[in-house]
Amino acid sequence: MNAFNHDVVGWFAAAVLLVTIGSQVYKQWRSGSVAGVSPWLFTGQLIASIGFLTYSLLLDNWVFVVTNSVIAVAALVGKCVDSINRRRTEALSAGAG
Repeated sequence: MNAFNHDVVGWFAAAVLLVTIGSQVYKQWRSGSVAGVSPWLFTGQLIASIGFLTYSLLLDNWVFVVTNSVIAVAALVGKCVDSINRRRTEALSAGAG
């Protein structure tokens, strides 16, 4: 298998991962819910993505540099959505009580 085929496999896997993560963040944003989501999920994802991004840069692997950069952005967006949803949930709970 040549390098081109390796990259095709890598880009395909990256696309699947990014669509999966993006779909979850979008679902949370649309629902406004934090049910079943750990507040540490996106923080851990961001830390791991930065670590993998650094590793990918050291290896000069652009499939993973791009993938981990986009995943880090998705983690930041997810963290923002999660924070907004948590504040909204707390405000609604405080107003109901």
